[in-house]
Amino acid sequence: MEEELFIGVDVGTGSVRGCLVNKKGHILETSIKEIKTYHPQPDFYQQSSEDIWNACCFVIKKITNGVAANKIKGIGFDATCSLVAVDVNGNPVSVCPTGENSQNVILWLDHRANKEADFINRTKHSCLRQVGGKISLEMEIPKLLWLKNNLNKQCWQKVDKFFDLPDFLTWRATGCDSRSLCSVVCKWLYEASPISARWNQDFLNILGLEGLSENNYYKIGNRIKAPGEPCGNGLSTISAHELNLIPGIAVGTSIIDAHAGGLGLLACKELSISSSFSNHISMICGTSTCYMAVNGKEIFVKGIWGPYFSVMIPGMWLNEAGQSATGKLVEHIINTHPATVEIKNKIGHSIFIVEYLNNLLEKLALKDSIVVDTLTKDIHMLPDFHGNRSPLGDHTLRGMISGLDLNNGEEQLAVIYLATLQALAYGAKHIIEVLQEEGYKKFESILICGGLSKNKLFVTTLANVTSVAVLIPHQSESVLLGSAMLGATAAKAFPNLKTAIHSMAGNADIVQPSSNTKCYHENKYLVFKKMLSDQMDYRKIMGS
Repeated sequence: MEEELFIGVDVGTGSVRGCLVNKKGHILETSIKEIKTYHPQPDFYQQSSEDIWNACCFVIKKITNGVAANKIKGIGFDATCSLVAVDVNGNPVSVCPTGENSQNVILWLDHRANKEADFINRTKHSCLRQVGGKISLEMEIPKLLWLKNNLNKQCWQKVDKFFDLPDFLTWRATGCDSRSLCSVVCKWLYEASPISARWNQDFLNILGLEGLSENNYYKIGNRIKAPGEPCGNGLSTISAHELNLIPGIAVGTSIIDAHAGGLGLLACKELSISSSFSNHISMICGTSTCYMAVNGKEIFVKGIWGPYFSVMIPGMWLNEAGQSATGKLVEHIINTHPATVEIKNKIGHSIFIVEYLNNLLEKLALKDSIVVDTLTKDIHMLPDFHGNRSPLGDHTLRGMISGLDLNNGEEQLAVIYLATLQALAYGAKHIIEVLQEEGYKKFESILICGGLSKNKLFVTTLANVTSVAVLIPHQSESVLLGSAMLGATAAKAFPNLKTAIHSMAGNADIVQPSSNTKCYHENKYLVFKKMLSDQMDYRKIMGS
């Protein structure tokens, strides 16, 4: 019997990645291709759907080169929750104020729609309950309203279809304009429960978006499918030619990138210590970090998105939290420090600068005969440099650093870098704390993947700060694995997505928290929360 192979494609913020996976969940080949982001003015981040699709073609052809096409049975896509605009011919419609034709994607981290988000939140509509009481300007409804208010003739009137980026990819691959339940529920406020599913027309009317209901919501989607459900008749003849594959290959209904990571992380044999997915929380780390927690019942948590029904695990409710800048914040702190250029010149390409800083911190702690964690005793940070996604849902919050002096050498950079890792971990603790206060049981483990999961110091810090064991899958590409599961499910290699998760599971390393620094981090966490409170007080003073 020939080996069945599946393709997973992950479209992140800065690149497209592809993988070839077998039925056991082993990744056989990977490829990556950068994509371009345009930043024409503050808060505006745009991309090109054609650039993204071309990158998808590149990675798919790369990973399938030399593989018999008849072995490829299914394809799954995931992507960032970015907004795509196309016309009646499927061509890009510009979302750029200056009209660049190819720039038809508003990236997830784009913050142009702050006024629209504030307006939507002032309605206090019942729809907002499923996003923790406040919609994020990163979601699609505020962006749609911005386009109508600001680019009516240039964009709004020309658009035939709006897609979330994951759904654009399945449409481009198959010609089927179905939408993923994951995308429309999590980012468009489509309402779904075990007994009903619908667009809330009253909500759209209040926002002045009533026109989206025309032709049975054709422009935003009237065929909603569960993740992994087959899209149309599979890979179209046109797309098969572009990809050097066979027409008709099953294409699974897509999922948001972080949610694909959630699927891949839950495919972990170490979870046999618990019979329930709900005893674990997933962290998908990249430019930002998303947190996925699932439960058998609805749990509403102020400031945290959800509960969303069946958007990731069939039949389970998902709560989704996040930090708007994590990997990007670490990069920013390092790249803006005056010592960085000298360090990079010194180390060249021998090691990464993060590894150099981790080693330097070990030396500093050894010199003073202390634990690395305690080097930040007098340096404190609030990491909300790009606003707070969860659990406060306040995009206007900003970062804070306390304890700086006139030093600007590599030792100062190392300590500030450590304070950054710790601040991100305190943000994680804050999210976990709020979820547990509202009904989640104490989490047995944190499942982590993505960029920060490869930083041993961050993983250790996370375990120590939260006092929860951290699991790092041996299969490092959890997002790609999750995406490939969608293709395998669509191809009927497994009876359902849950079976695919268990069947493609791998092993993980476990990092246990240390009790030696528990008191230290509890005190630092109190400082973290005090800094949040202080920022609010500063605003009151300046607003008086």
